[in-house]
Amino acid sequence: MREDDAMTKDASAPRPVTVAYFYRVRWGHEREWISLFERNHWPLLREGLRDGAFTDVRMATPRFHGDGRADWNVLVTITYRDWSALEGHSPAGLLERLFPDQDRFRAEEQRRFELLDAHWDVPLEDHGLPEG
Repeated sequence: MREDDAMTKDASAPRPVTVAYFYRVRWGHEREWISLFERNHWPLLREGLRDGAFTDVRMATPRFHGDGRADWNVLVTITYRDWSALEGHSPAGLLERLFPDQDRFRAEEQRRFELLDAHWDVPLEDHGLPEG
């Protein structure tokens, strides 16, 4: 097989896709935001890990105040199984099953987004480095 044929074949195979989700939480509200995220969004992400739509989910915050750029203070990365998993939606009824008190869920999610100054998603393109 020619090298360009191998590259074409590899390019068409389903590959994992990692997306970095950056959040700029209002100063002094980081703990509240993370608590709401863990209570209302982490269960959805955990289901995605269980059903195989996601292969990895991580959350990070800067270790020190003022580290690097000041335009984000919470980073969540999700590695999706492939582009179809990224484009797919949560299974029907998942929210209702995980959160029977929908009024509370909606109020807490509204509060979580009220605490944000900014939010953006960055799908990352993996660029393998040459061996050796």
